Amino acid sequence: MVLSKTASQSDVSVHSTFASRYVRDSLPRFKMPENSIPKEAAYQIINDELMLDGNPRLNLASFVTTWMEPECDKLIMASINKNYVDMDEYPVTTELQNRCVNMIAHLFNAPLADGEKAMGVGTVGSSEAIMLAGLAFKRRWQNKMKEAGKAHDKPNIVTGANVQVCWEKFARYFEVELKEVKLRDGYYVMDPDKAVDLVDENTICVAAILGSTLNGEFEDVKRLNDLLVEKNKQTGWDTPIHVDAASGGFIAPFLYPELEWDFRLPLVKSINVSGHKYGLVYAGIGWVIWRNKVDLPDELIFHINYLGADQPTFTLNFSKGSSQIIAQYYQLIRLGHEGYRNIMENCQENAMVLKEGLEKTGRFNIVSKDHGVPLVAFSLKDSSRHNEFEISDVLRRFGWIVPAYTMPPDAQHVTVLRVVIREDFSRTLAERLVLDIQKVLHELDSIPARVTEKLAAEEEHHPAVIKKTTLEVQREITNAWRKMVADKKKTQGVC
Repeated sequence: MVLSKTASQSDVSVHSTFASRYVRDSLPRFKMPENSIPKEAAYQIINDELMLDGNPRLNLASFVTTWMEPECDKLIMASINKNYVDMDEYPVTTELQNRCVNMIAHLFNAPLADGEKAMGVGTVGSSEAIMLAGLAFKRRWQNKMKEAGKAHDKPNIVTGANVQVCWEKFARYFEVELKEVKLRDGYYVMDPDKAVDLVDENTICVAAILGSTLNGEFEDVKRLNDLLVEKNKQTGWDTPIHVDAASGGFIAPFLYPELEWDFRLPLVKSINVSGHKYGLVYAGIGWVIWRNKVDLPDELIFHINYLGADQPTFTLNFSKGSSQIIAQYYQLIRLGHEGYRNIMENCQENAMVLKEGLEKTGRFNIVSKDHGVPLVAFSLKDSSRHNEFEISDVLRRFGWIVPAYTMPPDAQHVTVLRVVIREDFSRTLAERLVLDIQKVLHELDSIPARVTEKLAAEEEHHPAVIKKTTLEVQREITNAWRKMVADKKKTQGVC
């Protein structure tokens, strides 16, 4: 006699996940389910939904690293369960962080004696690093104003309108007035002369960007320093500079070693850099380095002992993983100056390949500069029929994620596309992207503009409607896209 079980009685582990009841029901969205499900089913249904995400390697919107060597991946997985804040329990991890701080400080030409430890800390990204640097500037300014018997309740900070949203967050969260230097046609970074004009006695610092998010351009930190030195002499103030080198901090030392932007300039008191951008580490690591210990007020540093030994801490968060710190140390010793230089040169060369390919189409103006972060920002020469947002949209069908956006004030009428060249973006991919952009242009040229088609249909059903000119139609298209972008402006992005 053959014995058998019904489906309801059988062991679910012997059945295919796709034959089980777990894939028949919608996934929970608001409430935790009452019952457990097999681990295989949980993995499969989540993995399947994640397939709908974009491919990180083809995400050309992001500056963040999307590939590392398998050996480093192993180190990351081996340390994924270590909490960095447990310094007494994981002293080697703490030592690796300190080594990274020292190496990066020397890379930025900090005035350190032989064997002297640098002042800095690892963060979860440049956003936290900027918050910490800003707090140090604010506290130093407040202490100075208190000693002079002056009001200290209205601090301000001077930046360009091209800064990343984390600067706006700092200003709003910590009650600092943000003075922005507006942009203009053909000049999409902070003008040092205009920036210094905005400086007053309540300015805690001027923030310069080494690698604008918009077009990759380096701001002229040397000129800003020289102008501020002169103004400080005339006024008796001591207005310092912070350099936001989130993108350019691991580029300039290798591609442009003679460029003076770092601690070689006397007014530069702190620098932040994203390890997860051109530091070549996965998302979740940034660094902030101070020129000297005096530039970080002692009262901002907390000391705790409930995890073991006395531990100094200056962070906005507490617990965080150790993996990215270990990965950063791996990259620094694995690549060295030689390796980083080779990678940055490759990125720059591939950016030139892409730029030249786009120029050969005859359809685009190049907005980015050759000198700066390896990226290509470009706009249509003629947007009378179709615009940059439509190109971005159609490129997604080919798998490419290329952002389109409008510039900040007073250049908001300029719309650009931007391709960030990372380590894992090869020449072959650059050439393929140019071919796909040409296909997109051909496709868009062969169909009526969407808004024009819609207006024609409206006129057919409503003859009384006054026909709009081509210029009016284009303005309507552009204004509609700008409104959509303005609603989303600076709400996304990794720093």
